[in-house]
Amino acid sequence: MSPIKKTALFNASCVALVVTALAFATRGSFVEIWTKEFNLTHTQVGWIVGTAFWGFTLAMIFGGPLVDVIGIGRIISIAFVCHVIGIVMTILASGFWTLFISTLFVGIANGSVEAACNPLITSMYTEEKTRRLNRFHAWFPTGIVIGGLMVYFFTKLGIADWRFSMGAMLIPTLWYGIWFLNKEFPKTERVVSGFTYKEMLKSCVSPLFIFIACCMILTAATELGTNQWIAALMANVTDSPILLLVWISGIMALARQTGGTMIHNMKSTVVLLTSAILAFVGLLLLGNTSGAMVFVAAAVFALGVAFFWPSMLGFVSENIPQSGALGLAIMGGIGFLGGAIAQPALGAIFDAQTRIAIPVDQTMDALKTALPGTPEASLWEQVQLTAGAHTLLYVAIVPAILILAFAYLYIYKRKQLAK
Repeated sequence: MSPIKKTALFNASCVALVVTALAFATRGSFVEIWTKEFNLTHTQVGWIVGTAFWGFTLAMIFGGPLVDVIGIGRIISIAFVCHVIGIVMTILASGFWTLFISTLFVGIANGSVEAACNPLITSMYTEEKTRRLNRFHAWFPTGIVIGGLMVYFFTKLGIADWRFSMGAMLIPTLWYGIWFLNKEFPKTERVVSGFTYKEMLKSCVSPLFIFIACCMILTAATELGTNQWIAALMANVTDSPILLLVWISGIMALARQTGGTMIHNMKSTVVLLTSAILAFVGLLLLGNTSGAMVFVAAAVFALGVAFFWPSMLGFVSENIPQSGALGLAIMGGIGFLGGAIAQPALGAIFDAQTRIAIPVDQTMDALKTALPGTPEASLWEQVQLTAGAHTLLYVAIVPAILILAFAYLYIYKRKQLAK
């Protein structure tokens, strides 16, 4: 048997996560493009981008239990094949349904990466789970930075066709597929620890697990929902809205890479409560600022959501270890379920706020088709600016709920320690 090459497996996992982030970042910048090219509403595009989250959830829910049965390596193979199919189908898409189906494949691939790599990392680094998970998940916002800058520079170079950005994703996809090839994978932590399958299933329906799972829906909706729509919602606040997503993701990546040790030494309940407060304040600021201050508001929001995902997984792995790979898979799947629910919801809120912002003597069709430089075109920009700001204020309700939930969790854990 070949030795387990931890560094190689960890690095390959990071590249695989970059691919999932590239899919997320590029689709976020395609929202407005697809509405025009394929004559779709924001709600329809919300369903399309949301399908990636549904596919992710399916892969996590079904792939999580299978990790112990068929092995981590086979789940990664499924991820690779689905990534290739999804990317190629997206490039060849011709309308709503082809975009919908191709995005579903990408979502299944993304979910398979998480279903395999989270237990892979916790199995290899049992003494520093939260720190390693933070460093691993730092590559998701890093991938968003790479994808956002790629779209930005392609546009600046006159390469306006979004299909070039999708095609570029094949490079890291092939990279991680080759890197994982013929590698020896460790057994999952649950198997090594000796927890039975029955104990794993029982722990996944415990009151604490269910409570954290509900919180995971809301943390993911705050992070993934906002970041997927930020370029569209802030399109008329800055000349390059995709750079706003790059800014947010860059701060998140830096925080996860450098803050892992700090988080490792802090109570996870304190981290989660602080994150919810910062996310809430950040969204309020984003909905009420303009100009350069938008980037300050975005920085506050980014620091708020940076530690949500890895700290939630770390909390489960450290406080409910019997849940094993299935617990991590359920948490990841439920997280992306929150993201899936958020996509059409945000699109519908944006559409509704747009209709409300249109003056009574104007119609949406007239404003949308107005020639650049006309009063109607300027009015349309102002309408979308107002609608985007109001949409973000609605989203702020979610972290407000999380503040209450994590305050309760903090008190609950303190009482447990006091016993």
